[in-house]
Amino acid sequence: MEKVKVALVGFGTIGSGVARLLLEEGPRIARGARKQVELAYVVDKDLKTKRNVTLPDGLLSDDLDRALNDPDVEVVVQLVGGTDAARSIMLRALDSGKNVVTANKALLAAHGPELFDKARQLGRTIAFEAAVGGGIPVIATIGQSLTANRIESIDAILNGTCNFILSEMEQHGSDYEDVVAEAQRLGYAEADPTMDVDGSDATQKLAILAQLAFGASVDWKDIPRMGIDSLAAADIQCAQGMGYSIRLVATARLGTAGLELCVAPTFVSEGTPLAGVQGAFNAVQIVGDAVGPLLLHGLGAGQNPTASAVVADLIDTLAGRTAITFNALNLWSKQTVGVPIRALREIPGRFYLRLDIETQVDAVNQIARVLQEHNTAIDSLAQYEDEESEDRAGMVIMTQETTEGNITDAVGQIEKLPFVQAEAVRCRVAD
Repeated sequence: MEKVKVALVGFGTIGSGVARLLLEEGPRIARGARKQVELAYVVDKDLKTKRNVTLPDGLLSDDLDRALNDPDVEVVVQLVGGTDAARSIMLRALDSGKNVVTANKALLAAHGPELFDKARQLGRTIAFEAAVGGGIPVIATIGQSLTANRIESIDAILNGTCNFILSEMEQHGSDYEDVVAEAQRLGYAEADPTMDVDGSDATQKLAILAQLAFGASVDWKDIPRMGIDSLAAADIQCAQGMGYSIRLVATARLGTAGLELCVAPTFVSEGTPLAGVQGAFNAVQIVGDAVGPLLLHGLGAGQNPTASAVVADLIDTLAGRTAITFNALNLWSKQTVGVPIRALREIPGRFYLRLDIETQVDAVNQIARVLQEHNTAIDSLAQYEDEESEDRAGMVIMTQETTEGNITDAVGQIEKLPFVQAEAVRCRVAD
């Protein structure tokens, strides 16, 4: 059996899991790849931190040049995070004649066109199953298994940290800050969880899925997003009282006016698949014109699930399957004309609003008047007393269908009313 060398660049949590699989499951990997795979180099700046895998002596170094200059290295598994250093490493790997496997969704969302053009120019490939959904095979499902379909919509829970926080708040009535602290203690959230809780992580992944499913080349920063960091236990309780759960949902929906893209905390009806996703799990709900609705569900992060996807990509690359799909998909190509992106203000939807107000007789009328002026009708309205102050109250509004533009303008004006005490909390409502 032919023997090939692999270089692993980035020896953090995921890199350690990949190294362990390569070292411990050699025969199984060889059967899939039809080649004997040797982990020849592990490259990382940190040579002192202990990992949960023991490497053979001399395998770990900080010498990237040595790995890239070895002509027998066929694939570089690039697991460095961030964008700047990761971009440089990937370009160098491609220039040195290596195929690349990566799990870095931020890198692809920011530099996909440049990197994929470079790979095509050099006759190399980039595999990235682990960049979206951890161990869930969503990239292969859309890119290979569903190619007979026109994808009509994707609704996905793509961030396990947010889903853990929301489902814990839902199950235990906990406050947001307390659950974030618990998520950090358990390792589900970073010391600085901003990229997760403000929706950035899910939005980067949605940008990749939009390219894959719809050919849409969109800067992830241009996709409208709202995070979960403004939510409180009161919002969870309101949702439950109306028969909903709140989930951070990434949506790509193809309509006659173009592709609707957004990431937002969303009321999803109890009993639906996304409402049932608990803890740090992810789920991707896809609708194809031929296959109909399809749900993928599993661990979207973590060492072992993500390492599973990385090594599967490595096997496919060594077996030659990646070269076929990479060329067929032609992702981020200047020759591919994707669907037009619908302007955010035009996207329709129903909305939940929670307001903190000073109690006064005509508050409801003033708020209703503002909504009406912006073509937004009220479906239901409830007001409840503030337990800490008899002069303040909470108000919860469910709107009828309107547009993002209408609700944004209305909320902006409502927040300027003298009796409104804080920024409104807003969620989309999925029916």
